[in-house]
Amino acid sequence: MKEESLDTLVSRKNEQEKLPDSDKLVVIGAGTMGQGIAQSAARKGMEILLLEVSEESLAAAMANISETLDRDIEKWALTASEKKAILSRIKGSVEFNDITDQIHFIEAIPESLELKQSLFRELELHCHPEAILITNTSTLSITELAAATQRPDKVIGMHFLNPDPKVSVVEIVRGVHTSNYTYQKALALASKLDRSAIEVFESPGYVTTRVMMPMVNEAIQVLMEGVASAEDIDTAIRLGYELNNGPLAMADKIGLDTVLNWLDTLFRDLGDTKYRPCPLVRMMVRAGFLGVKSGQGFFRYDEEGRLIPGSGLTSTALDRFRTVRKEC
Repeated sequence: MKEESLDTLVSRKNEQEKLPDSDKLVVIGAGTMGQGIAQSAARKGMEILLLEVSEESLAAAMANISETLDRDIEKWALTASEKKAILSRIKGSVEFNDITDQIHFIEAIPESLELKQSLFRELELHCHPEAILITNTSTLSITELAAATQRPDKVIGMHFLNPDPKVSVVEIVRGVHTSNYTYQKALALASKLDRSAIEVFESPGYVTTRVMMPMVNEAIQVLMEGVASAEDIDTAIRLGYELNNGPLAMADKIGLDTVLNWLDTLFRDLGDTKYRPCPLVRMMVRAGFLGVKSGQGFFRYDEEGRLIPGSGLTSTALDRFRTVRKEC
């Protein structure tokens, strides 16, 4: 990074001291993670600007958020008036020009280095010079993302886990150039969102993805070998280790295309064969069986994304796929 003059450093310090904590947040990308982050922040009283590439995608995202809140109302976890207040805090847009005085920007777009770098370049043209650019990437290098900007010290990772509104931890990931000021701002945001934050120094997959993926990958391998059915594998791991979800149901919730992307990235960056994707997950992605979002993964799901009991895959991979295709 180019060395700055004393006057520039003093000016920057003064600007930073003038930049208050804000109850405003921009979330870019209204997919599953973007919706979850926006909803979580709005529940905590923050004003959200949710950016998407098209009006159609934005409308679908807002409808999904509304339906999620309705399900909480059905469970007596939320009231109708609270839902109305939450939705009133989320403003949707497809225009970067709607960005005003927000200081926190969280991107939750697809896991592509090129896409994320392009987005950060565009954001720099519209946001405050001292604004914090936060990526929700699960595996990509924060340093490499930051290199595409003129403010690498203001780029940081906040890895929210899926499904975001129900997960209380967030990984705050430093790049090589991430400043302490930026880290403290991200830490304050995590506290505002009532998240338990862990500090992570950049490494492929950070902590959660790196530790979780070998277990998921091995569970898929055990299923492919016909050692046990999907339901029995998940039951054994879920009850045996007191987890909320088994590894196969967890993979379905994440999205098998995302799981494959994470494994490919970890295998490439770390070179360890424990991250080499099981052939079955690649086969399923090619077949369009992506988990909850497609209605079919290692289990089948109803229109509201609920797992259908007894629907777990069995037998060998090829026989299983022939059966599934006939059923579909």
